[in-house]
Amino acid sequence: MREIAGVLPVVHTPLHQDESIDFESLRRQIDWAFEQGIQGLCTGMVSELLRLSVTERCHLSEAIVTWARGRGAVVLGIGAESTRQALEYGRQAAAIGADAVMAIPPVTTALSEVQLEKYFRTLAEEVNLPLIVQDASSYVGQEIPLPLCVRLLDEYGSQKVLFKPEASPIGPRLSQLRDATDGRAQILEGSGGMFLIDSFRRGIVGTIPGMEFLPAVVDLWRALQQGNDERAYAIGLPLSALVALQLQAGLDGFLAVEKYLMVQRGLFDRDLRRTPWSWELDEETRLELERLLKLLEAGREHGGGTGGLDAATGI
Repeated sequence: MREIAGVLPVVHTPLHQDESIDFESLRRQIDWAFEQGIQGLCTGMVSELLRLSVTERCHLSEAIVTWARGRGAVVLGIGAESTRQALEYGRQAAAIGADAVMAIPPVTTALSEVQLEKYFRTLAEEVNLPLIVQDASSYVGQEIPLPLCVRLLDEYGSQKVLFKPEASPIGPRLSQLRDATDGRAQILEGSGGMFLIDSFRRGIVGTIPGMEFLPAVVDLWRALQQGNDERAYAIGLPLSALVALQLQAGLDGFLAVEKYLMVQRGLFDRDLRRTPWSWELDEETRLELERLLKLLEAGREHGGGTGGLDAATGI
């Protein structure tokens, strides 16, 4: 199994006009992502997993593992509304050669801590892959109590159970998990780059952003590893403003901006999302997005490195 660390972006799911998966664009996205210098790929909330059928989810996973093989780790999202469903996705992930799985709790049921623990223990014991316990409660699902995370780590060890805490406030929660486990927990963050500088200093092993600002996230990660604070902040500040622009509309805000930019990059043919959705990119938001992208490009040029962005458009 490959190490689960570094920059591991979540794959977006391109769609044809009839909302079926556009596998040609999917492969183009995967090839482009590895050209940026990533360490692997994930599926997750912004893959629109909860809006795909079981068959589509399985076909998406198979394609990603096949096209990523030999180039980086693959982490497949298996969170579902029942343990049985999650196990089905997890066993498929192991069978097709994924390197790890990631699970959020069910989103339609508020589980007790006892039931939440049973859910994650079952996944850890019955899926023969490392498990990333994802708390996505800042925008979907429920918060995972810190004592539960500690018990899971004590029981299964840091090579089996990793963590992606996203409950607010993100930075202090990362530190609490780190300190409660005496630094044993392997922690990944998923703020899209918004809190990456702060999170890095709290000891994360990797970041799981979207694809839309990927070259900038890769540059930021490298700057942090090199201790280049000046360049890190030059990239991180406009990147944070861009993520904040998406965040105002929750999951649909991320999806609308992400797919718009994937079209602008020439990676997707369409910016379609699975219907229904609650928010679309209006013209004034789009103009602010373009202004911030130019600031981001200027930040990335600070200290060198362009990573594939076009200087004129910022994308």
